[in-house]
Amino acid sequence: MNVHLHWFLPTGGDGRTLVDRHAFSGGALERSPGGPISGMRAPDLDYLVQIAKAAEQLGFEAVLTPTGTWCEDAWLTTVALAQHTERLKFLVAFRPGVISPTLAAQMASTYQRLTNGRLLLNVVTGGDSAEQRRFGDHLDHDQRYARTDEFLSVVRGVWGGSSQGPFDFAGEHYRVDGGYTALPPDPRPEIFFGGSSAAAGPVAARHSDVYLTWGEPPQQVKEKIDWIRSLAEREGRNVRFGIRLHSISRDSARDAWATADRLLDDLSPEAVAAAQAALGRSESVGQQRMLALHGGERKSLEISPNLWAGIGLVRGGAGTALVGSHADVADRIEEYHALGIEHFVLSGYPHLEEAYWFGEGVIPELAARGLVEPVARRSGVPLAVAGGR
Repeated sequence: MNVHLHWFLPTGGDGRTLVDRHAFSGGALERSPGGPISGMRAPDLDYLVQIAKAAEQLGFEAVLTPTGTWCEDAWLTTVALAQHTERLKFLVAFRPGVISPTLAAQMASTYQRLTNGRLLLNVVTGGDSAEQRRFGDHLDHDQRYARTDEFLSVVRGVWGGSSQGPFDFAGEHYRVDGGYTALPPDPRPEIFFGGSSAAAGPVAARHSDVYLTWGEPPQQVKEKIDWIRSLAEREGRNVRFGIRLHSISRDSARDAWATADRLLDDLSPEAVAAAQAALGRSESVGQQRMLALHGGERKSLEISPNLWAGIGLVRGGAGTALVGSHADVADRIEEYHALGIEHFVLSGYPHLEEAYWFGEGVIPELAARGLVEPVARRSGVPLAVAGGR
């Protein structure tokens, strides 16, 4: 079981600090009184192409593109980026509640043909009722997972194609008569799915190819793996596992931790409190688990060796980062891998520079340990490992 490495596309904006990114997205943090914060990078096509090309060259397999009010549409953005890359796959996040399952199956099929099979799907059921209502979705938390269960049943059924006959489905949330895709996707996109609640587990076990968790300490991750694996076994299925983390990797651990500290320099106590209040209203069990890792406090943010919860002070969703020397970060990846984690979806601020820090520093470490294929063999272009930056 090799490690699969993926990066992140900041389609909600990017920058050198956590304030930069949230300033573009209009999140919980306030803008600077003097206007736009310096160093903020808008997610225009030229900048996203830079990140996508860097990820492809450095040896990342795919890039995750988020979904929500605060970012660009993932389907449209990534199909544009596919025209500027050759091998890079796109892990497209989308919400079942705002699109027809038959249409989603058709879109995925078209996407695979347009990109020569470079689509992966990240199904986001949603944990924030206010955000869901912006898109006209008024179901509660558990109902949303029940709907996702039906949605994925329809998608897989429709992918059967006309050769297997039309697909009929009658459920609480969807009724489909004679559904099919004339040209099913080839290959069928892998489905990445996350959720920490009791309602999420059975859906993941029935439908996901890769169960994706946010970055918790290893023991908590192991408990999640054991939970989903046992549920999948009851369904007669085998589910693989992935983890979503940020990364701050440097030539020395001291430099990495200094970089982590600088990310918080522009955050006032009031800004952290406002962000924590907003995040605390989320219905997502996974989000509540992220908040519990630090309790809203700046002290004791290293919650496990080289696992830092500082990003979760202001960022929703993935709130932890691997911090340390390149060897330290590789050690932690190897530790999670030993638990059964196969896919690592990573990011860092700014996303262009941090892709290079990880790609030129950590990937060679992983390759030396036999966990990933050396980049030179994958791309045909050897990369020099940077030092002293």
